[in-house]
Amino acid sequence: MTAPATKTRTHNDAGDIARVLVEALPYIRRFSGKTVVIKYGGNAMSDDQLKSGFARDVVLMKLVGMNPIIVHGGGPQIGNLLERIGKESRFVEGMRVTDSETMDVVEMVLGGLVNKEIVNLINTHGGNAIGLSGKDGQMIRARKLTFSRNKPELEATEIIDIGHVGEVESIDTAVVDMLIHGDFIPVIAPIGVGKDGQSYNINADLVAAKLAKVLKAEKLIMLTNTAGLLDANGNVLTGLQVDEVERLIKDGVIHGGMLPKINSAVEAVNAGVGSVQIIDGRVEHAVLLEVFTDEGIGTLIYGQPEGDAT
Repeated sequence: MTAPATKTRTHNDAGDIARVLVEALPYIRRFSGKTVVIKYGGNAMSDDQLKSGFARDVVLMKLVGMNPIIVHGGGPQIGNLLERIGKESRFVEGMRVTDSETMDVVEMVLGGLVNKEIVNLINTHGGNAIGLSGKDGQMIRARKLTFSRNKPELEATEIIDIGHVGEVESIDTAVVDMLIHGDFIPVIAPIGVGKDGQSYNINADLVAAKLAKVLKAEKLIMLTNTAGLLDANGNVLTGLQVDEVERLIKDGVIHGGMLPKINSAVEAVNAGVGSVQIIDGRVEHAVLLEVFTDEGIGTLIYGQPEGDAT
């Protein structure tokens, strides 16, 4: 009988591994017992290797004492199913027009297919995840999103009805608190319920930021399809105080589809969230690199340090 094969490492390999572990130790100590909300979406949800790496990252965070909470998107998956049933996807200013039939598909995809796939991935890699939507326990109270725009040719503001698209009115964290204290990893689909019992599709970035705000989370991590927040020359802005972000918005450097994400990040930091990281979900183990290494990746947004002059 032959002995099981073992990997042979050089002294340099061993040294590199040791340095990584030593570098991670202070972060493990610092974040043990702390809540980290992660908005999961984009390319990180469409590549099998990235999905597997993300699941392992989340499991490791939980094993070292952190409390990760996942809020996920699923726009491409919704679009794919709508196409399969012969229903056209329509967007207004980047927001999906969601009639009753489309809302049924949104609930099937976000609350079912995508949510349970993430739960299964985490559990397969040794975690203990439970999936839910904002409707469970009336966790996310929503109201219909009112959308308007001005056109030069119109004398009055145009009010546009985009259907079952909502915004967060309030969040009740009782269910999430129960899961965290039960040593589970919550995986949340961004679907809310209105006072009239109607379901609403809500932007996952907004839900993640609101949840982090209510929980006073230590970190909010947003996975994106870019290297981070970019300046006018396309360079990644690695560390920004809130007032610097507000200046970049005023100067037009931050604009378009990135604005809602950044505004949510600023609101979260101003409400007491320790920091917000906007990181590249196309990088394998992006979450692990952000949480447990000195340099991290992407853009860090943080508040005014105590004692600084304003």
